Amino acid sequence: MPVAIDGPDFVALQVHDLEAAAAFCEQHLGLRRAAVSPPHAVVFDTEPIPFAVRALLPGVNVADTPRPGLGVVLWFRTPDAHQLHDQLLAAGIKILTPMADSPFGPMFSFEGPEGYTLTAHGG
Repeated sequence: MPVAIDGPDFVALQVHDLEAAAAFCEQHLGLRRAAVSPPHAVVFDTEPIPFAVRALLPGVNVADTPRPGLGVVLWFRTPDAHQLHDQLLAAGIKILTPMADSPFGPMFSFEGPEGYTLTAHGG
């Protein structure tokens, strides 16, 4: 029988400005840095899957892309999607899709670091 994968084990966004992207995640999303990160990345203490922002890999230039990550959907669980929505809006973060019901609870999408579309749900 062929070997199969279990599923996603790590998710990272490639960014030009590592510290600015990490600060966005800390200040606006409340993420906490993990105790250890490699020098080219900031890993956050997220569960069940670790999430990170990392320096661009050689040959990658997301500045040439109108919307980095287009075609990939990243959903983040939160205890209160409505409150997070209001916090992001008050901080001037661009809301890309309005609050709506989903099979996973209330959800909305917003512009994350360097133009990535992120979706929050829950609560």
